[in-house]
Amino acid sequence: MTVPVQAAAEQITLQRRPARRGSRRPRAGSYGRARGQGVGYLFILPAVALFLIFIGYPIIRSIYQSFTQWPGFGPSTFVGFQNFSAMFQDPVFVTALVNTIEFTAVTTIVATFLAMVLAAVLRAKWRFGTVFRVAIFVPALLSLVVSGTVWGLIYEPNFGILDTFLNAIGLHSIAISWLSDSATVVPSLIVVGIWQSLGFYMLIFYAALHDIDPALYEAAQLDGASVVAQFRYVTMPMLRSVTSIVVTLNLINGMKVFDIIYVMTGGGPDNASQSLTTYLYSLAFGGQVAGAIPAIGYATAIGVVVLLLAIIIVAAQLAIGARRRLT
Repeated sequence: MTVPVQAAAEQITLQRRPARRGSRRPRAGSYGRARGQGVGYLFILPAVALFLIFIGYPIIRSIYQSFTQWPGFGPSTFVGFQNFSAMFQDPVFVTALVNTIEFTAVTTIVATFLAMVLAAVLRAKWRFGTVFRVAIFVPALLSLVVSGTVWGLIYEPNFGILDTFLNAIGLHSIAISWLSDSATVVPSLIVVGIWQSLGFYMLIFYAALHDIDPALYEAAQLDGASVVAQFRYVTMPMLRSVTSIVVTLNLINGMKVFDIIYVMTGGGPDNASQSLTTYLYSLAFGGQVAGAIPAIGYATAIGVVVLLLAIIIVAAQLAIGARRRLT
């Protein structure tokens, strides 16, 4: 009886003994995990293919096209950096660049701050708070073409609501042709841009305010903080990450602004309201002059500049936001 018992004990000991190093025994489930990862790559393959076809390839093709001179038909001619060097000698491009930066900077600062303030105000339990929230958000539901058309009628000097109201209250000197004056056309467009996007950004802040712990406001009230102080020292710091998102969206939308300007002014008067996108559009499709030859290569070079500016500005903003969150 002792021999079977000893044999069984030795077998159990061998089973419990850890495997020696260098053994090639496959781990259980390793093949299944590798197979699962392969299936996961197959699921994302269509999305990657669509990205490469509709985004990756056009970007690469556009970068190459920016170094050529091409009227849109026939073979293209490689000209190197000639398109980029010609930009800063082009007064219309300089005007468009300044207008784009001005539009982006003002709309980003004003829209972000106003949206945060409105969200904080509407966060309070007002009797008609829902009505005000809906009224502010409605412009964000309209397309930019519709918004531009409506505001074009508002700014109309003969029968527009704005000048009619100013004349009615005796401010005849202020009732001017807003979109026909080079001094007022860009500020007028900025107002429309802020009006159209304010409700969307307000909704983002309004949703983020519900994640702030009410105990912070109660502690601030016990310390004697006013409403303004609570907004400055509680609301704004707690919305820092959301503010970074809103600023990023504002920057991107400002750099690629097109619809409002094209519908309301078409870049006029005398190219005073041109943005980079409206200018490259007019160059690529022959402009407003009948028989003008399209400059696809030069227009594409401007598009590459817009892309680079957007990447640099957004990357800098994200870096600054990440540094502030760490501190």
